[in-house]
Amino acid sequence: MSLILRRAAAALVLTVAALDAAPAGEGAAPLPRFASLRSDEVNLRAGPGTQYPVEWVFQRRYLPVEIVAEYEQWRRVRDVDGSEGWVHKSLLSGRRSILVTGGVRTLYRRPDAASAPELRAEPGVVGRLLACDGGWCRVEIAGATGWLPRAHLWGVHADEVVE
Repeated sequence: MSLILRRAAAALVLTVAALDAAPAGEGAAPLPRFASLRSDEVNLRAGPGTQYPVEWVFQRRYLPVEIVAEYEQWRRVRDVDGSEGWVHKSLLSGRRSILVTGGVRTLYRRPDAASAPELRAEPGVVGRLLACDGGWCRVEIAGATGWLPRAHLWGVHADEVVE
């Protein structure tokens, strides 16, 4: 390979590495924070690298996970059951999602239990988190948009404001 091509390749690698190391808003984000799984199959590893064994395979796109640590391109995540492991950051999405917890929950038209119901969601149902402020969160589940009490969700912190 000619010297010019090697230098051009090295410059390209450094440019890509610099862009990959600090995408807009990443790295400065506080921990812990929530994200969701980008794929239907995500390997949860024992450590931050492909040399570590796969301990678990998540099989649910948009499942919310809590990022609790970071190491280079790897994120240590925790699921709703408290299981923790490492996933590559490319397998996570900034799209916010929630998991319905407890019993069957009613999705309301307004942030008020006296308002009209939109649907009833079983525990374990995953939905999209649209907004949260106070004790209620606006979510989308199965094409229906409405409000659920924050206490019935996993995927948002108790004091977190989501806009």
